[in-house]
Amino acid sequence: MRVARDTRVTRVTRDIRITQGLHRIGVRSTYLEVVSMGGVALCIGFWTRAKGYDQDERGNAERRALFVGLWPPTLWLIGQSLRELEKKKLKRVGGRGKR
Repeated sequence: MRVARDTRVTRVTRDIRITQGLHRIGVRSTYLEVVSMGGVALCIGFWTRAKGYDQDERGNAERRALFVGLWPPTLWLIGQSLRELEKKKLKRVGGRGKR
């Protein structure tokens, strides 16, 4: 008899592994939040620059701006996941020191 796995638990475990892996290689939440803000600035830059192109090239430039505009929310959310991991690690370290 085959036992069905809870996909939600599997997904959460995988997300935790990704976050822990990023933390282990030195990526911190602040880095991703700064890069996210840079992505917003880059998107705005691409969008304003698209206005200077003629009609034929403008569509491609606007699509590029929209594509870059998808990065900031993703990077910000990964940064928030890392921030939660950092807080958990600080609580563990802080808890050991008080004993």
